[in-house]
Amino acid sequence: MEGFSEATISIGDAAKELGISTKTLRRWADAGKIKFQRSPTGQRRFFLADIKRITPRNLGHVDERITINYARVSSYDQKPDLIRQIQVLESFSIANGWQFETIQDIGSGLNYNKQGLQKLLQRIMQGDVGRLVLTQKDRLLRFGTELVFAMCEEFETEVVIVNKSQVETTFEQELVQDMLELITIFSARLYGTHSQRNKQLLDSMTQAVQEHRQENLVV
Repeated sequence: MEGFSEATISIGDAAKELGISTKTLRRWADAGKIKFQRSPTGQRRFFLADIKRITPRNLGHVDERITINYARVSSYDQKPDLIRQIQVLESFSIANGWQFETIQDIGSGLNYNKQGLQKLLQRIMQGDVGRLVLTQKDRLLRFGTELVFAMCEEFETEVVIVNKSQVETTFEQELVQDMLELITIFSARLYGTHSQRNKQLLDSMTQAVQEHRQENLVV
C-alpha cells in the first residue's frame, strides 16, 4: 500500500488473524506489545510480518494474564461428559501454549449461584483473566451468557468457544432438566413445595417429557 514501507493490514483484519478482539489488540498496541503505524486518515495499520510471527502458540507471552477453562454439566450422572469437556479444554489450551486453570461446576444452567461460576466471575472482575475458554456457549449458562460476555469485554477478557458449530448430544436432555427445575421453582411458589397440586403439575410435565422422547425414538 502506498505510504507504507511494509505490508500492513487493518486492525480488524489483524485481530481476526490472531483470533482476538479489536479491543484486546488495541490494548496490546497501546502497551507497546505490538507495533503499528497510522494511516493518512489516522487509522491503525499493523505490520503483516509481525502478525504472522504471533501465532496462537505464543499469544500467552503477549498477555500474561491467566486463561481459565470452564466446564459444566447439569447433574452428577453426567460426570463422564464433564471429564470429557475438561480434557477437550485442557488439550486445546496446551496446544495453544496458554497458561491455564480449569474451573468446573455440576449444576443447572439456570443457576447463577454455582460455586465455580461465582469464582470465575470474581476472577474476571478482578482483572486476573485474559481468556475464558468454553466447549460450548451454553456450558456457561443456559440464559444470560451475553451479560457475562459483556462483562468479559469490559474487563478485556477474550472468550474462546472451541466447538462453535457442534451440537452436543446432551443438549435436549439438559434443556429438559433445566426447564423442569424452572417449573419446580415457580409451581412451588404458587402452590407450596409439598402441595398435592404442585406434585400433580410436576408429574404431568415429567410424563409429557417421557412421551415426547418415546415419540422421537419411534420416528
